[in-house]
Amino acid sequence: MSIKSRFIFSLIATIPMLINMVGMPFGWMLPGGDWLSLVLTTAIMLVSARPFLHSAWAAFKNHHANMDTLVAIGTVVAYLYSIYAMINHQGVFFESAAFIITFVLLGQVLEEKMRHNASSAVEKLLDLQAKFATVVRAGQFVKVPLAEVQTGDIIQVKPGQKIAVDGVITEGSTTIDESMVTGESMPVTKNVGDRVIGATINKNGTFLFRAEKVGSETMLAQIVETVKKAQTSRAPIQKTTDQVSNIFVPIVLILAIITFVAWYVVIGSPLERAMMFAVSVVVIACPCALGLATPTALMVGTGRSAKMGVLIKNGEVLEAADNIKTVVFDKTGTITNGKPEVTDIIGSTQEVLSLASALEADSEHPLADAIMQKAQEMKIKSQAVTDFQAIAGEGVIGHVNGEMVKVGNEKLFSDQSLDSEIQNQMKKLQDEAKTVVIVGTEAKVKGLIAIQDAPKPSSARAIKALKKQGLKTVMLTGDHQRVANAIAKQVGIDQVLADVMPEDKAKKVQELEQDGPVAFVGDGINDAPALTIANVGIAMGAGTDIAIESGGIVLVKNDLWGVVEALELSKKTFNRIKLNLFWAFIYNAIGIPIAAGFFVGIGLTLSPELAGLAMALSSISVVSSSLMLNRTKIISEI
Repeated sequence: MSIKSRFIFSLIATIPMLINMVGMPFGWMLPGGDWLSLVLTTAIMLVSARPFLHSAWAAFKNHHANMDTLVAIGTVVAYLYSIYAMINHQGVFFESAAFIITFVLLGQVLEEKMRHNASSAVEKLLDLQAKFATVVRAGQFVKVPLAEVQTGDIIQVKPGQKIAVDGVITEGSTTIDESMVTGESMPVTKNVGDRVIGATINKNGTFLFRAEKVGSETMLAQIVETVKKAQTSRAPIQKTTDQVSNIFVPIVLILAIITFVAWYVVIGSPLERAMMFAVSVVVIACPCALGLATPTALMVGTGRSAKMGVLIKNGEVLEAADNIKTVVFDKTGTITNGKPEVTDIIGSTQEVLSLASALEADSEHPLADAIMQKAQEMKIKSQAVTDFQAIAGEGVIGHVNGEMVKVGNEKLFSDQSLDSEIQNQMKKLQDEAKTVVIVGTEAKVKGLIAIQDAPKPSSARAIKALKKQGLKTVMLTGDHQRVANAIAKQVGIDQVLADVMPEDKAKKVQELEQDGPVAFVGDGINDAPALTIANVGIAMGAGTDIAIESGGIVLVKNDLWGVVEALELSKKTFNRIKLNLFWAFIYNAIGIPIAAGFFVGIGLTLSPELAGLAMALSSISVVSSSLMLNRTKIISEI
């Protein structure tokens, strides 16, 4: 039986008792009197209260006490005492047991609804998917259901249509509204070779694209799955809360016994009154709000961040982000666009590019793509290479026409002396934030190729915002010190660690962690160890799969401003958890003395049914507090 069904049953059974309570001062009641209350309360105990009783009994057998223990004890005591009082012709309070169950279930129904609204907000993204796709089959455009689209299909998208799945444009150009996935409000221009995301909306051009990810592999499906896992994860602070709850319940039961003894034995109050105070203490102290403080805030915070293009994978990451002191950035593809271009060639353009493109044709380095692109533009054909070898952190070597050729940095040419003119040219280019590749043979340096990867438009603004929050910023790169310094100066980085070998990145992050928790932002395969070892790993969404897997936070937009949003959202969510816990504790600190009758002298008391209502309202207030995360301002919105 669902919580909602149990609540409706309890509410219907409680209404006659409510009518009796209202009518009693006026001298009229429904037929049956106390016997009617007994029958209705018994039905509530058997149907609506049964899960509380089972849970409490299971906890007792395992030598534990939980929230249901307090509800069960409070209602059973009120119910059994009322039967005793009825037999002895004394005042009964069956309605207290009935109202307690009704109000507790009311709180749970509202909590469940709020939780559902929070968790379903992200799942509703799946409803944004296109239902059909126009696919090329046997040379014809055929409209097929989304489930029939396969990897490799060529799909046509017309203006105003939704893109069915993730893929790469093969023909045409357009602008696409990606706001529902990345949070980016401005349409993005797309051309041949650019990636498109399923469920986004094509604005003004017809194009064809090749499907690369379908079904559960699409970005949208992955976002929903990631957020689901995050919403059901547990932040470390929840462990402390659980420990407090385990101690809190026995303490409350002891306080209830002390309250009963104080009123009945010491003060000499009637048994009925002493019992009511004791039951009120048990009911109002139920730490439901305490249990809701963390999961509801986590659910709402991760859901909202997903809508903004920031995927927070679990509660541990969220809590760790609250303490970050230093943010470390990879350079290429993170601070910069990750699309280096050849800007200068020193020496014979034909010879230098011919030798460089011959070796770089087999290289996977980002700079190799820039050299190959330039060679293609100038229609220079690559020559055959033998004995090709890539030397990590230095460059590549191989034989071209029987002669040893080297393409790389100064480390690769450390056994050769570079003439002063070459050195001066290198320094000048490096001071302009350009990476310099040396091209030569074992006998002679043939020339230089200058390549530049410009910073992203958002990088300087994002780093300025992080520094404004008191965070230290560091650039960690394998690039030359002069180039790294020039880029750092452009974007405002505090510290530069250059000439770092790929395998040493994680070690450098560990060294920085000695001064406080570190967040590392990267996108490449060689960033994976650093992303894993950092207190918080933030992976750029357009990065490699292994980098995204290694990061605790993923930025769907591939925009550095997302780092600011990610850390802000994490901090605000964790601060909301702490605020919820504070109010949950304060509620009990204030409520228990009132329920125990400390302020009866000034007329301030709580009957068991009002204690049940107060407990339900406290839970609702905590959930409402968490939902307010949807309205809190992020720095980018100020």
